[in-house]
Amino acid sequence: MAAKLHVLAEIGPPASSSGRAWGLRRGDLEALRGVLGEVDGRRVVLVTGEPAPAATLAVALAGVGAAAGTATALIECDVERPRIAADLGLSPSPGLHEYLRWEAQPGQIVQPLTLAGSASAPGAGPLACVCAGRPAADARTLLGLGSFHHMTTKLRDAYELVVLLGPPLESAGGALSSTAAEADCVLAALSQRPDRRAAKANGEALAWLGASPLGAVVVGGLGRDEGVPKAADSGPTSV
Repeated sequence: MAAKLHVLAEIGPPASSSGRAWGLRRGDLEALRGVLGEVDGRRVVLVTGEPAPAATLAVALAGVGAAAGTATALIECDVERPRIAADLGLSPSPGLHEYLRWEAQPGQIVQPLTLAGSASAPGAGPLACVCAGRPAADARTLLGLGSFHHMTTKLRDAYELVVLLGPPLESAGGALSSTAAEADCVLAALSQRPDRRAAKANGEALAWLGASPLGAVVVGGLGRDEGVPKAADSGPTSV
């Protein structure tokens, strides 16, 4: 029987998601570094859960990894509900959808995000980001294509950390299962701490996916306005 889902950390919402700046509070940076410690060398991490918290966690985790000097890629696999292009000020397409349909080449879909702020290590490279592309109603078919497996295999060779933003946990099976098949471990992003019953149900859902379940991160605290490092004018994201 699967163990209940443990909460690894709690973070707030992005300090800004205007399309020009995307920032984290200092306390959240430390919490996410701890979550990356739980990843413990696993190369491909799937983030699922509730859609908005999952998007925040995936961007934040990938940004913290890149800021630490780890070669990191963020891939938006929730092709039915694209959102990170608007959050990060990126071009919405071409993206993963177009690549998997052989309508775009790798060089056309990877968009570098410039990192700024005191948390970025000297010489840290940009975060490589692939948006979902145009919305797709057939996500299960799309992510089940051999081209998705081929892409993630190449990403494993090219990057030290790959963060996959997957479909919601409530859609376990289908597109989420196809995404999980390419991951080494999985994190759940939730808007509030689960009670005992919800923790058990979420833990079982993660275990069913096959990738090693690490636990949950709660993304809450709406309305907090503590100071954060801001993005430089030359780049849309900050960590």
